[in-house]
Amino acid sequence: MQLCRGLTRRQMIQIGSLAPFGLSLASQLRAEQSRPRAASPKSVILIWQHGGPSQLDTFDMKPLAPSEYRGPFQQMDSSLPGLPVCELMPEHAKVMDQCSVIRSFSHGNGDHWAAAHWMLTGRTGANGSDRVPRQPSMGAMASKLLGPTQPGSLASVNMNDGGFGFHGGAWLGVAHNPFRTGEFSYGNEAGRLPTGDAKSFSLVDGLSSQRLLDRVALQRGLDKLRYQVDTAGMFANMDEVESQAVDILLTGRTRDAFNLDQEPQSVRDAYGPGWGEQALLARRLIEAGVRFVSLNTGYWDDHGSIERALRDKLVRHDRAVGTLIRDLSERGMLDDVLVITAGEFGRTPRINDNAGRDHWPQAQSILLAGGGYRHGQVIGSTSDKAEYPTSRPVGVEDFCAIVYHALGLRADDTVIDHTGRPMHLLPSGEVPRELL
Repeated sequence: MQLCRGLTRRQMIQIGSLAPFGLSLASQLRAEQSRPRAASPKSVILIWQHGGPSQLDTFDMKPLAPSEYRGPFQQMDSSLPGLPVCELMPEHAKVMDQCSVIRSFSHGNGDHWAAAHWMLTGRTGANGSDRVPRQPSMGAMASKLLGPTQPGSLASVNMNDGGFGFHGGAWLGVAHNPFRTGEFSYGNEAGRLPTGDAKSFSLVDGLSSQRLLDRVALQRGLDKLRYQVDTAGMFANMDEVESQAVDILLTGRTRDAFNLDQEPQSVRDAYGPGWGEQALLARRLIEAGVRFVSLNTGYWDDHGSIERALRDKLVRHDRAVGTLIRDLSERGMLDDVLVITAGEFGRTPRINDNAGRDHWPQAQSILLAGGGYRHGQVIGSTSDKAEYPTSRPVGVEDFCAIVYHALGLRADDTVIDHTGRPMHLLPSGEVPRELL
């Protein structure tokens, strides 16, 4: 045992700043090894619009409303008759026949943190004054119950964590926190998760591939001595887990997924820079076996100057998401991948004195594509100023049920919580029948 000190594989395998949390790539894989492996290829890309996007300036435009409600933009026809979209969203317009829009999503919480935590976990408990996350996110539950779609990959990846809500494992443990990458412009309030990026899969300490393999061979030789004194079998299966970690480092699909240079230039140009590159990375991660990818596109809390703000970020969001949906469809992947876009709430129908829109949980539009659902439809409606649902209201637990169902999970599936009691994934909620 003494011979092994100082030769841990943490010197060779690194994921960002996971080490301070006691979680290396190998230990994350080890945690995943204990869960049942799911044969299902189903996965999710959640495009999270941190801060709350405006329903009136995207999918629920009200051209006949007074100017202080309808906003500064015109609508344009889409590939789905009867569903016009904002003029700033031409890439969405091309794929709306493959999508569904829920116009009648509604809840009653206008607190950024509380509403986001509720939507991302399916349960209430945290708020803007008490930002300690109390429930595991949907991505963490997918990690716990399903793991990656391919052995040796990561279960969940989070890009550009915006700060509101929670994408982590809570009482499931840090083994079910997502691997984090991207720009974290608004801090890391959402659970203080470990951070990593593509460089995290690099060889460290000046190791070449051959030197890494030489060290692994030396370590395995020392492991034989360890096995001889291990009467309890506590090191069983270690070689298999470590081999998966080495495979990710040297030849693994997950590591390769971060190399966008492998994509044809025409594909990279279609997605565009920034969020577009990250949407392309999301597709590549799904192909590499990641079960749940969350990508935050900007900060949508536009209390002032909403026209200027949306002319910048809505255009970039449109290109990234619209191209992603089209790309997944052309590759035959869309039926197995749910793409869903949402924020924690919508915006006030009436534009305020600062030319912006404030918090409005009573109405929000949510976009879905793929996931095995029936598409080419609008679900629900709102009043003539998009103030509240007038038909088919859909709530937070329903939103989460949509995500879980696309993964092959049910709201009444159970996990053992931190008190040792069985707990349903959701306290309530059902998939809107129109999608089935």
